[in-house]
Amino acid sequence: MACSENCLPVRRWLTFATGLVECLCFAGAVFGWASLVFVLKSEGYFSSLCVNTTGVNGTQALDCRGQDEQFSLVFTIASFMNNFLTLPNGFLFDRFGTTVFVLLKVGNLFGAHRSTVITLYNGAFDSSSALFLVIKLLHEAGVSLYASFLFLSTCSVIHLLRTFFLLPRKFIPYPLPEHYTYGINCGKSNTLRLEQATENDSTQRSIEETPLDMNSPVKQEKSFRECLLSRFFVWHLLWLSVMQLRHYLFIGTLNPMLQRLSAGEPSLVSKYINAFAITQLCGVLCAPWNGLIMDRHKGKPRATGESEYEADLRASVLSLFLTALQCVLFSVCATIPSLPLQYLTFILQVLNRSFLYGGNAAFISIAFPSCHFGKLYGLAMALSAVFSVLQYPCFTLVKDVLDGDPFYVNIGLTLLSLVAFIHPLSVYLHCRKRASQWSKSKAVTASS
Repeated sequence: MACSENCLPVRRWLTFATGLVECLCFAGAVFGWASLVFVLKSEGYFSSLCVNTTGVNGTQALDCRGQDEQFSLVFTIASFMNNFLTLPNGFLFDRFGTTVFVLLKVGNLFGAHRSTVITLYNGAFDSSSALFLVIKLLHEAGVSLYASFLFLSTCSVIHLLRTFFLLPRKFIPYPLPEHYTYGINCGKSNTLRLEQATENDSTQRSIEETPLDMNSPVKQEKSFRECLLSRFFVWHLLWLSVMQLRHYLFIGTLNPMLQRLSAGEPSLVSKYINAFAITQLCGVLCAPWNGLIMDRHKGKPRATGESEYEADLRASVLSLFLTALQCVLFSVCATIPSLPLQYLTFILQVLNRSFLYGGNAAFISIAFPSCHFGKLYGLAMALSAVFSVLQYPCFTLVKDVLDGDPFYVNIGLTLLSLVAFIHPLSVYLHCRKRASQWSKSKAVTASS
């Protein structure tokens, strides 16, 4: 039986809401690592690596740097796999559609608010790191880790139900065709066939990327290889990698950093870890700001001769620049060894991370053909994951060479973060060049 048109808005909002819950409760839990480490330490994990030492004044102290190194290694592997597995998922998405890979493309259902929805989902992904805070509080109340993780595993059935009842079998086209329907109860009578909608998506994108000229041929889609070797993708990958490394090292070393700044006071460490986890919840509130920045031109008249593709690209420059600026400010605050200042560091960190991942997905969806979105997004996350493995040698350098003081490593990472400004500058120069070419072409046409 075919869906009536009245049910379509409800179905779209249910798709959006359930996807938000999925991201918020499951997707990025690994980034709440600092809260989980506190629980694992209380459970005695790797405690055999802690050794008694004698200070210069003869006092006995417990040196747990070996334990911290093992926890850092676990987080390095977990964060690497979390990103690297996006690569095969991306290829599966481009081949089989939403049946096997459901997020990010939901933004196509909301037209002019597409980037806002994409960034909101990524913000929910960031906020899901607060899940381990809940597990930490439950553990302090007497609930075992085993029971908590068993419950989470059981809840995974929600993902399967959403996939079958609230998503199309394959792709969500953009722009969305009129009377487009989807879901398990939607028939073919009043709808556009899914295969036809997908073909229309590719054709429409080609038309959008070409100025309207009836005498000129339609521009062909770029191949995957051309996208991969393009200047946009290379600088975007660097933009993502350097900032992600900064965030991963901060999260992975937060526990020992707080122990160092608090002189090992457990209650103080727990207080700051809870504060960090609570600020992570704000990621879902911060991320849409980035989407609004990228969608701010929607519904407004474009410059003469400017295609929607070029307008979207131009609107992304401010987002890319602000994200790089936030990272530098966050890194500077993290470098200063002041415990109260870390509250500001936590705020800047969650703001920047929500802009980073939301902007990453939104830019790839804007700058490249939608038929390559899954592969390019997966490849960007996978290659940035390889770069993020550098966090472990950085931690080893701090532990073995710098006597546990990360000050100089933090300075180096702050300087490295400045490289991220190359990407927005590159996009800005490209947009200015295209505008200049159009102006010259218009002047030549007028004179002739």
